[in-house]
Amino acid sequence: MLEIIDIYKTFNKGTVNEKVALNGVSLKLNDGDFCTVIGGNGAGKSTMLNAVAGVWPVDSGAILIDGENVSALPEHKRAPYLGRVFQDPRMGTVADMEIIENLAIAARRGDRRGLSWGVKKSEREAYREMLARFDLGLEDRMSTKVGLLSGGQRQAITLLMATIKKPKVLLLDEHTAALDPKTAVKVLELSDEIIEENHLTALMVTHNMKDAITHGNRLIMMSDGKIILDISGEDKKALTVDGLLKKFEEASGSKLENDRMLLAD
Repeated sequence: MLEIIDIYKTFNKGTVNEKVALNGVSLKLNDGDFCTVIGGNGAGKSTMLNAVAGVWPVDSGAILIDGENVSALPEHKRAPYLGRVFQDPRMGTVADMEIIENLAIAARRGDRRGLSWGVKKSEREAYREMLARFDLGLEDRMSTKVGLLSGGQRQAITLLMATIKKPKVLLLDEHTAALDPKTAVKVLELSDEIIEENHLTALMVTHNMKDAITHGNRLIMMSDGKIILDISGEDKKALTVDGLLKKFEEASGSKLENDRMLLAD
């Protein structure tokens, strides 16, 4: 469903601030794979997601989604293939619009726009049912402006909006990092449920080693713009945080020096 072939990306090339962000990254995800991505600051995790999303072109290599080469497509032309949830809960929603209006926009993405008025009763009932499963009371607040919601509530709305059209690939870029621990657990549970029920192919960037181990059927670790570990199946199920740290040291030849990852529980 997603194939990344030998991609390179260097920022500020030829200057004193030159930074090799991606250094020959290759990754192939099959339909329904849920892959967590972990690594220290500057490892290339979010850069890889931005490359898939088309935020900027890669220097070389190719990106295929469902067999189609999208490497030359700008960000807005890749949007029909992708769902994306950002770290900042404010980025995936329109603050001045109601919850139901945000959901209606997401549900109509890519459709022809007519002159019909408002949201149909059947749509309203469907959105209410979707929101009820979040157990955040949102089903009774559909006329509330999204900007008045808490960060966790807003991120739950963003997750629903990103998956309502069943994208080819779902990109989760540290989407629980800005939430309190209890809400983060809830949003991760919802992510698992939605991905499994809709058989979505997903990439989830996280700094939390425990979350990277617990969620998904595959784990990759990045360092210095490269994938240095790729673990799946029974090997992933048997992983522990200590075991993952040991594997990192063996693969990279150095100790992981990232407080945010080491302290995450």
